[in-house]
Amino acid sequence: MEVDGEARPFLVFSKPKSNRRAEPQAQVQAQPKPARPDPAPAPAAETDSSSGSDSDSEPTPTENGEPCQADAAAPASFADLGLSEWLVDVCSSLGMRRPTDVQRRCIPRALAGENVLGIAETGSGKTAAFALPILHRLGEDPFGVAALVVTPTRELAAQLAEQFRALGSPLGLRCLAAIGGFDSLAQAKGLSRRPHVVVATPGRIATLINNDPDLAKVFARTKFLVLDEADRVIDSNFEEDLKVIFDCLPKKRQTFLFSATMSENLRSLLELSGDNSYFFEAYEGFKTVETLKQKYIHIPPDGKELHLMYLLSKMKEDNIRSAIVFVSTCRTCQYLDFLLEELGRSAVSLHSHKAQSRRLSALHRFKSGQVPVLIATDVASRGLDIQTVDLVINYDIPRFPRDYIHRVGRTARATRGGLSISFVTQRDICLLHEVEDDVGKRFDAYECDDKEVTKDITKVFKARRLANMRMADEGHEDKVQDRKDQKKRDQARKRKHEE
Repeated sequence: MEVDGEARPFLVFSKPKSNRRAEPQAQVQAQPKPARPDPAPAPAAETDSSSGSDSDSEPTPTENGEPCQADAAAPASFADLGLSEWLVDVCSSLGMRRPTDVQRRCIPRALAGENVLGIAETGSGKTAAFALPILHRLGEDPFGVAALVVTPTRELAAQLAEQFRALGSPLGLRCLAAIGGFDSLAQAKGLSRRPHVVVATPGRIATLINNDPDLAKVFARTKFLVLDEADRVIDSNFEEDLKVIFDCLPKKRQTFLFSATMSENLRSLLELSGDNSYFFEAYEGFKTVETLKQKYIHIPPDGKELHLMYLLSKMKEDNIRSAIVFVSTCRTCQYLDFLLEELGRSAVSLHSHKAQSRRLSALHRFKSGQVPVLIATDVASRGLDIQTVDLVINYDIPRFPRDYIHRVGRTARATRGGLSISFVTQRDICLLHEVEDDVGKRFDAYECDDKEVTKDITKVFKARRLANMRMADEGHEDKVQDRKDQKKRDQARKRKHEE
């Protein structure tokens, strides 16, 4: 965003301010809690959201820090937002009949030339909130690279590119996805042809520019910069890449930042933003949608595989079309892939140790319904919109509540229902409490039939041994260790450079 008439980096790049989520493990040790607290008081009966209730369970959306005023004349259709007629027709053809709250609030401000920072829950239509104003402007004046969209994961970048192409099809929109794992030379050539929209991960676009400084000129007339999943993009891990990107962009531009969760860096950014900026926050803190049922299973550390098989075996009975199983490491992800294969369960895995072509292939097979189960690390937790996901399983509880919000946001999207189940061992109890505190509700226990859980114990434990043997035989353990060693070398090199 522009500050004092200059296009500055959005914030002073520094590590987030110290807070209780910065070092969750330290808190777990310092403040032990009982295995399960007393149940929270039963919530009051829900009231209609339009009644003006002061209930804490429904925080009032804010605009620039002030509560949104009820407006009887608020835009009720995409035509009322001021969008071009052809865009209204596209929205209708894609089944988008009424704008969501984040779209109603943010699109008119974007069309008016303001910078926009939007915080809204998962599945609320944030992509269209920034894509439609960009396409509206392109329809009036098609030119060069009009927009650069930066997002933290390759899979999300590929999805955003598809969505831009669908919305911009009447324009013959040219959209390039610049992501790692593919031929950088081909992407550089594509960038030199000046597509209308470039969707990229920070590392790949910075690498392309560093390798060929002339490519920086491609962005000389760029009118829009978008940071999707902005809280993750402006993380300090992307600091050097973002500096390269910002140096290429013109001083006069619009900036759109959207995410489902707020962070300290985003709040710092808000403080630095200029007067020509609009901030919409649909809720304070963290929130999950009301249509999501959130449960937990307290299990022994060696019981995770048994409970996973139990839940997956009940998918047909419970009318669950597809499920995502989230884990914390690439090693566990690949291990569960082998385990389910040994047990004859159809599944695919998605993690950063896989070649990008295989990652996209696995995601395509899952999205198209060819396989009902996706095992993934947090590379799949951001922004992916797969309408058939009815169940999210947290095989490993995430260390940060913010990651939990994004994981469970893969289901119960756009007012649909969904279920999340978290596996909780004794050492995870405090992490579960932290998530519950931030979400603002206590989770219910998921009732399991112990006999059903353990009926295939011999088969599961045999598959576990075979999966571990396969991990060793195919060198996955060595790959994990090599990654750890490389990370240590990179950190040491960075510290030396800073000194």
